[in-house]
Amino acid sequence: MHFERLLKEANSLGIDVDERPLKGHIKGLYCDNVIWINKDLPTLNEKYCVLAEELGHYHTSVGDILDQSKLSNRKQEQRARSWAYERIVPLSKIVQAHKEHIRNRFELAEFLGVTETFLEFALDRYKEKYGIAINFNGYTICFEPLGVIEWFDKKF
Repeated sequence: MHFERLLKEANSLGIDVDERPLKGHIKGLYCDNVIWINKDLPTLNEKYCVLAEELGHYHTSVGDILDQSKLSNRKQEQRARSWAYERIVPLSKIVQAHKEHIRNRFELAEFLGVTETFLEFALDRYKEKYGIAINFNGYTICFEPLGVIEWFDKKF
């Protein structure tokens, strides 16, 4: 369901999404309003994560950034990944998972429809951006250790 919703979003932006076998360890590519996703990825959750990152390239990247030895290309790659993390692992969903009594990272990944690896990278990115915790809509989201604190007085 998560994948299909993001697929519809891509189509509404005029982006064609094509699944096909890709060589090597390539999971996905974006170029000229076309996203290719490796058909051989084992799970729909993994395809969802790849689609989100490739949409991130649509929204944040310019030009050919395949050569990751260039700093400017690595920065664009990071921006695309950050876009994907914030799009499919938003802070609001972490709070929602808390409200639904999700209790560990595996359950959180399942709730979000992402891989555990993608979730870990997203949480690491949030730690880089916010530190070990952030106040968000009357909650404190702790990234290390992962948890959500709901305050009695939600006036921040």
